Amino acid sequence: MELFSLEGKVAMVTGGSRGIGKAIAFALSKAGAKVVVAATKKDLLLKVVEEIRGQGGDGLAVECDLLKDADLSNLIEQTLRHYGRLDILVNNAGISPFLKKSEEVTKEEWEQVLRVNLTAPFLLSREAGKIMMRNHWGRIINIASVGGLVGFQRQIAYCVSKGGLLQMTRVLAIEWTPRHNITVNAIAPGYFVTDLTEGVRASKTISENLLQRTPMRRFGEPNEVVAAAIYLASESASYTTGTVLTVDGGWMAF
Repeated sequence: MELFSLEGKVAMVTGGSRGIGKAIAFALSKAGAKVVVAATKKDLLLKVVEEIRGQGGDGLAVECDLLKDADLSNLIEQTLRHYGRLDILVNNAGISPFLKKSEEVTKEEWEQVLRVNLTAPFLLSREAGKIMMRNHWGRIINIASVGGLVGFQRQIAYCVSKGGLLQMTRVLAIEWTPRHNITVNAIAPGYFVTDLTEGVRASKTISENLLQRTPMRRFGEPNEVVAAAIYLASESASYTTGTVLTVDGGWMAF
């Protein structure tokens, strides 16, 4: 079990105030890491950190809007100011606010989704990577989606952003693993019980279709992703890089 220990490591989780990000933040803390959680709602972040500390862990809440360059810089700066290092980055935050025919998607809607789901993870990975290079060790985990592997109707910006995130994972792994011992991997969840899927789950027709497409015949729970994250963040995954681990209830088996 020592291979899964994260004692002495500092981890950052974007979108860490709820859903999959929150579950991963708790798991990283239980594995021994100090955890920086970032999201737009400070009150929710403070509750997460309070719970982490209540369980004997160490956490830091940083309010961050991924649409703002200044917030991204502040997130990195506060992490270094507070902990002096950064070993693990989990690019979890993502949005899918529009369900539209492709010809109806506006430029502003397209750019908003790509900014949050793809550009911000790149910018954070770039800066986190520079820090990790100093210690010749690092772990970057991108939370993508099965929507990055297959197409979803009326979600063109979301699917393109997640597909791009998978390609970013591969390129960074090729560049950074051999030179700097930084592994870069992705997790592609299927449909989980989170705020992001609330709309589709609320529709009986859509949810029934999704469940028919899922061999497990149910939606995943956020805590069912955490083992994959712990594995990829730890020394047990020292020979794993540039890969995509699907946690999807069998979705991609079809």
